[in-house]
Amino acid sequence: MNGSAAARPTRIRHIVLGLTIAAYMITYMDRVNISSALPVIQKELGFSLVTLGWILGAFRWGYALFQIPGGWLGDRIGPRRALTLIVMWWSIFTSATALAWSAGSMAACRFLFGVGEAGAFPIATRSLSRWMLPTERGFAQGVTHAGSRLGAAITPPLVVWMMTAYGWRVPFVAFGLLGIVWAAAWYWYYRDTPAEHRSVNAAERQLIENSVGGARSATTRSVPWRQILRSSNLWTLCAMYFCYAYCISVYLDWFPKYLNAHRGFDYQRMSYFTGLTLLAGTVGDVLGGWTSDHWAKRSRNLKMARRGVATAGFLLAGAAIVPATFTTSPMASVWYTCVAVFALETTVGVSWAIPLDIGGDYAGSVSALMNTCGNIGGAISPILLGYLVESFGWNVPFVVSAVLCVAAAVLFGGIDATKKIFTERAAETS
Repeated sequence: MNGSAAARPTRIRHIVLGLTIAAYMITYMDRVNISSALPVIQKELGFSLVTLGWILGAFRWGYALFQIPGGWLGDRIGPRRALTLIVMWWSIFTSATALAWSAGSMAACRFLFGVGEAGAFPIATRSLSRWMLPTERGFAQGVTHAGSRLGAAITPPLVVWMMTAYGWRVPFVAFGLLGIVWAAAWYWYYRDTPAEHRSVNAAERQLIENSVGGARSATTRSVPWRQILRSSNLWTLCAMYFCYAYCISVYLDWFPKYLNAHRGFDYQRMSYFTGLTLLAGTVGDVLGGWTSDHWAKRSRNLKMARRGVATAGFLLAGAAIVPATFTTSPMASVWYTCVAVFALETTVGVSWAIPLDIGGDYAGSVSALMNTCGNIGGAISPILLGYLVESFGWNVPFVVSAVLCVAAAVLFGGIDATKKIFTERAAETS
């Protein structure tokens, strides 16, 4: 019996995954708290819609511009130290948002907050590349992004409650402190490779090493950017993610304001229905990643398993956005939006699994490039929406999102998850 227990692999990789899910939750709690506070901030500080768009865009530009430096940091010093550093950084500037007194000061805090959060997903992807089995990657990416959307879903009611009791500044301080606690827990528990973790037994270590290609060092000597940038497969992935990030930013940054200003919901119902749509997205994240992995296992066709799930998700999202926009019923708009966000989020786990599929040991840098291009779309989105709403009303921004969903579906048809950027041997010698 003891021999059997010793031969059974431990599941430390799943605890690592749990910590990563918690990190993703915190990234989105810190990211969307401002969207729920926008109506109160606008009223107190007198900002126009265009000014609010630039404040929201400041975070997105910091986030987009520092994706590659963030991914590089994870590849160079290892995810344990890198994630600890950047979570501490962005938590400080999350809390510092509470000190803002003007549009400029708030935009500066949000930009620096974005600089810190920029490395979160690339470095977390890098951290999982050494731990998760290839057959667990789609699910792992789906469930981590589900964690982010769950964090986003529970945040609006929490922010409204804190604002009602203590004012709009308190949520920023509280969420910043939560990030600092997580950073301490990550540094204490996580190790850059399974071989470094005392609680990983020989069976689990061998299972992981056999699946991901053997034991590897915690850091890399250099990133093979020349080979990465020559990959047309990766550039198609980047263009697709530009479309996705533009669309999801509309809902993360502006949907509470839309429900309040255009659909007539009060703050309480605004927060509830915003959370409901993001909960639908949470289900989509888990289901999309799981379905892709299950399809790949059964069919042994990874390319179609990734492509099929994501293409269907984008097409359904685009189809649902149209009635959500043009219905005269506020509640029907909410329900259609739940379908749209659910479908849009089924694509996320698949999208983030592909850097692991094609990037190998440089998944951090590969995913950073994808997320950079994506978040250029995410940075344009809130700024452009402010101008579009002032000039044409609330319908036009959502029509643009529906068109981009269709474009993303077409682009995903050209992405091949089996087409690796380079062999591991070539990467090691570069």
